[in-house]
Amino acid sequence: MSGAPASPSMTAAAPAQGPGRALLLAAFVALLFLGTGIFQSWTLALLIVNMALVSSIMALGVNIQWGYAGLFSVGTMGFVALGGVSVVLISSAPAPGGWAAGGPGILLGLCMGAATIAAAVMAAAKLPKGRVRGLAVAAILIAGFLIFRAIFDPAVQAVEANNPSVHGNLGGLGLPVLLAWPVGGLLAAAAAWAIGKTALGLRSDYLAIATLGIAEIILAVLKNEDWLARGVKNVISLPRPVPYEVDLQRSQAFLDWANSFGFDPITASSIVVRLMYTGLFAIVLLLLIWLSQAALHSPWGRMMRAIRDNEVSAEAMGKDVTRRHLQVFILGSAVIGIAGAMMTTLDGQLTPGSYSPLRFTFLIWVMVIVGGSGNNWGSVLGGFLIWWLWVMVEPIGNWLMTVVTSGMAEGWLKGHLINSAAHMRLLTMGLILLLVLRFAPKGLLPER
Repeated sequence: MSGAPASPSMTAAAPAQGPGRALLLAAFVALLFLGTGIFQSWTLALLIVNMALVSSIMALGVNIQWGYAGLFSVGTMGFVALGGVSVVLISSAPAPGGWAAGGPGILLGLCMGAATIAAAVMAAAKLPKGRVRGLAVAAILIAGFLIFRAIFDPAVQAVEANNPSVHGNLGGLGLPVLLAWPVGGLLAAAAAWAIGKTALGLRSDYLAIATLGIAEIILAVLKNEDWLARGVKNVISLPRPVPYEVDLQRSQAFLDWANSFGFDPITASSIVVRLMYTGLFAIVLLLLIWLSQAALHSPWGRMMRAIRDNEVSAEAMGKDVTRRHLQVFILGSAVIGIAGAMMTTLDGQLTPGSYSPLRFTFLIWVMVIVGGSGNNWGSVLGGFLIWWLWVMVEPIGNWLMTVVTSGMAEGWLKGHLINSAAHMRLLTMGLILLLVLRFAPKGLLPER
């Protein structure tokens, strides 16, 4: 009956998850990586670990948006790409002759575009509603656009004509690559502010569509504006925060160290470099988790969860829901941007064509859902588990199909089964997601 009081078992909160379950799951995931190193190669295992660390940071950013505030954003790919662009702009070497060819014109054109938008916003705010305001805003936008194109287009053409086979862009500032990581977060945060000011008032499903569309716009700009990051021609040979393997192999001290332990110098150099990346990425992840946990358990974090659970009640208590949504959207996007810069640093190149929604949106959401939305450590666990599966399921599927078909006669069926192993990756991700949603709808490590 609707008027009957709820029983204590219904009103009592679920018991908090003890550390035992988390430790068991962490040990299981650690065994997966140890098994990869023992039965395949430690180079491969460390490569998976490094990408799992980056993916965990991306999942942490999505969890801040969804787990803290319930913002359903699927624009992850755009913020990852902006983080990658920051590495090019900050740490790559300046393109010889690029700035002199049209750099001032590009900068002036961008300032003109920003001034046009600002003038239109001010006119819309100052003028009274009516036809005059509409005509004034339209006139400002049209005039500003024409002036912007008159300044911007010749400068872009001059820059892209500057040795296009090698450069064709402005290049970067040549600064240490580690500086590009926080800049990637700031660039993603700035984009999130612009997106949030226009899209956060939408309902959850419309917000998802809007953020996905904006992410595709960001990617389209990166692919087509060669002056910025060479477009689809890619930017290669980006600087690294760790030594190159070849440099280690040329060092007599390193060769003596490797020989003293009986290691092959080539394999040892690869492992050492990947361990250096692991140390850097782990420091960033632990720092972000510490900050995220402190924010989650602060009064601000409790307020965000109250807004997530019931926006109407929180607004009735005097909370500015829209402003808080914008805050958490910017914070989560900044974390994703940092991860995007780290990934581009690990790859050593920026390839806009590789930014796929399947990898940078769907897979990250699977990590958050499987790990447990609202739980920062759950996002990290999901990042490690799902990325290991994403990499290893296909070779495991090839081995499994080879074993299954070993006794079959040669023919179309055997060939079809072996070729179908390539699709095991997507099948496994979907199956895991369904099983988790069915048997652990709050994730492997639910929010307390």
